Amino acid sequence: MNVTVRGHTRHYRTVTFDREKNHILLIEQRLLPHRFEIIATQDFRETAQAIRDMVVRGAGAIGATAAYGLAQGVRAFRGSDAGRFRGHVQTVYTTLKEARPTAVDPVNAMNEVRRAMSAGKTVAEKQVLALNAAEEFANEDVRHCEAIGRHGVKLIRNGMRILTHCNAGWLAFVDIGSATAPLYAAQARGKKFHVFCDETRPRSQGATLTAWELAQQGISHQIIADNAAGHLMQRREIDLVIVGSDRTLGRTGEVANKIGTYTKAVLAKRHDIPFYVGIPLSTIDWELKSGLAIPIEERDAGEVLGAWGAISNPQSAIRNPRTGRPAYVRVANPTSGARNPGFDVTPADLITGIITPAGIFKPQELWPQRRKLGFVERDMIVKNGARCRV
Repeated sequence: MNVTVRGHTRHYRTVTFDREKNHILLIEQRLLPHRFEIIATQDFRETAQAIRDMVVRGAGAIGATAAYGLAQGVRAFRGSDAGRFRGHVQTVYTTLKEARPTAVDPVNAMNEVRRAMSAGKTVAEKQVLALNAAEEFANEDVRHCEAIGRHGVKLIRNGMRILTHCNAGWLAFVDIGSATAPLYAAQARGKKFHVFCDETRPRSQGATLTAWELAQQGISHQIIADNAAGHLMQRREIDLVIVGSDRTLGRTGEVANKIGTYTKAVLAKRHDIPFYVGIPLSTIDWELKSGLAIPIEERDAGEVLGAWGAISNPQSAIRNPRTGRPAYVRVANPTSGARNPGFDVTPADLITGIITPAGIFKPQELWPQRRKLGFVERDMIVKNGARCRV
């Protein structure tokens, strides 16, 4: 996506790889919208920490970062001993997998990298294959988002008022985004519409990231408090809801997404407003059979008890956006604690449709259409007379 910073416009991806230095380059999303900065992670542990600390966040973006992180760790290995190499790869894989447990994209991305590596006969060959596979995952993420836009644009009519939650935009992917893909496609076709961005407490990704994206793109929008959505729905001021997902269960159609998504789905159902979820194929989990089995990340209580912002003189900030100094402000009662689940799970019966690169499906259609959606049955072996998946 094109970004304008201090009067200069150029195209960026959220995550790229420096082959010469073996570094991963990331947009530091915690500084947005007040400051735009690219940082480099120098090894796989730094990369895992960047995912954990939400320097980079969003399903596709952390998927690509994990894929690059695995390649980064693989390329850092010195020597040719196959046994030591396998142990090293497993350490890198586990470290990156544990950084954000709810999202499935990192696991799917790293599994693709490992499958590609299996074709190599030597450590050196596997190192080359790992980075090539990571690059392909990143490029495929972009292609998937483009396809989501092509399929989802038909949902948007002139004059629509659209609600989105959190950030499932280009910052959450390598480029374009999932929930925003239909919006950008509709804008390209000259359609006029208005977007309401849920602020998305406690980290306020709607207010900071989605609103910044839409402002960069010149799309009409307003930020609303999370609790205002029901009021606007009741007064028929919202026509459509589009959100993203960090894990969608292919067997049940349940969707794990940023905390508050379930609430919006309930409200949309109550007011007969279509509720859609945009996902690339890497966000589908074909294994889990119940949303209750999805690991829900519990984040630091401080995110709920306070807020981050930029302290600056408003006029000087307009002239130079880099002058804002990041600061945390305690808002809540000083002796109180907090619960901070990062995600919730939306049941399939509250979802109108799931926008994928292969088309728009009802949640209950994912499993019957699994071949079309990229599901590949694992090889079968016979164990004690029974067929087992491996």
